Amino acid sequence: MFDWFRRLVPSSADFFVLFERHSRATVAAGEALAQLVRGEGDRMGLVATIRDREHDADDIIREVLTEVRQTFLTPFDRGAITGLIAAMDDVTDEIQSCASAIETYDFDDFAPDMREMAAHICRALHKIDEALPLLRDVPRNGKRLHELTGEIVTAEGEVDIIHTRGLKANFAAAMSSGQTVPFIVNREIFKHLEKIADAFEDVANQIDGIVIDYA
Repeated sequence: MFDWFRRLVPSSADFFVLFERHSRATVAAGEALAQLVRGEGDRMGLVATIRDREHDADDIIREVLTEVRQTFLTPFDRGAITGLIAAMDDVTDEIQSCASAIETYDFDDFAPDMREMAAHICRALHKIDEALPLLRDVPRNGKRLHELTGEIVTAEGEVDIIHTRGLKANFAAAMSSGQTVPFIVNREIFKHLEKIADAFEDVANQIDGIVIDYA
């Protein structure tokens, strides 16, 4: 009803720029995690990169929340803005949690299933990064946004399948070797990777909600 008025009156904050900055930080953290899981590069440097990008993302979400309180006219409902940035920040937090577990346990025995999960995570993060600029014109880009969120949700389902397969293989290895500690550590790394996928699915759902309301 007030869409015409929203277009005429400019907002005082560019939330789209903030969304996109946050996404770039998340993509950088995800790529560093994938590199870490592949056993490439300097482990401590990659962990530090993930931590730094997570701090960048925290700064951005604080800026978004401040601007939401201070901005008279926002491009979307305030709840949609805070819901989207919170979901995005959960992804970065989960990436940081995974890296912290890897660092804590000095873990470097990554199963092929872990590497595959990390690859799917990176692809999904790039899909989110592609989707966010399209929110600048939801009516025009609604179809493509819906396609991208569908691909992100599909990626989450693929990660779930690999997660289950990896846990079964991990359990079988523990049963044959009788070693409990490696089983526990592997299970935790698998779980952290799976939580990243759950978080990026929430981002897709938030974007879908915006498309439904504004397309």
